[in-house]
Amino acid sequence: MIIARRMTRNPVTASPDMSIGEASDLMKREKVHRLPVLDKDKNLVGVITEKDILHASPSPASSLSIHEMAYLLSKLTVKKLMTKDPVTITEDTPVEEAARLMSDQDLSCLPVVKDGKKLVGIVTKSDMFRILLELFGARHYGVRMSFLVEDKPGTIARISAALVEKGLDIISFGTFAGTDATNAICTIKVQGCSQQELVDIMKPLVAEILDVREV
Repeated sequence: MIIARRMTRNPVTASPDMSIGEASDLMKREKVHRLPVLDKDKNLVGVITEKDILHASPSPASSLSIHEMAYLLSKLTVKKLMTKDPVTITEDTPVEEAARLMSDQDLSCLPVVKDGKKLVGIVTKSDMFRILLELFGARHYGVRMSFLVEDKPGTIARISAALVEKGLDIISFGTFAGTDATNAICTIKVQGCSQQELVDIMKPLVAEILDVREV
């Protein structure tokens, strides 16, 4: 899956000269936590987040009055606080590549651009969590099992074939790093059987059943 299918198109944006107070009000009004920043030519030049604004705001313990704090924030502009030249991706970036970038670089969002600087969308951690929910079939009721298998060609195919032969509906099937290089941990979710029936099907096919439950 590519990011174009999951990004938010035409996101709310800020300008570099917008005051921090205006940017904060815009985030609250639009119910977003970050704003891509575009220059007068509509090129992406930065990203500003709620966290950036929070760190710049005077502490509640400050001796400044509310009016004084508001005045200071009105004079502070987005370009002073934004992250300049943020990490970006393109519409054809695979979802897993976007997730790797966000995880490895501790990013809360990735602006999506074309032709180098033209903003076409944004993807956030919330988008990634929604994808994770779908991958695990979290919004569908069924029997979920985690198990350990040998990491060798044909293992997943044999398991899938056995489930299909029994007439079960596979909602999700994921593989993860195992305990060492010789094995893998898998998680499946199926409909059409009880926990015990799934155990009976899977036990001859796997090295170890780690967990089984209805969710």
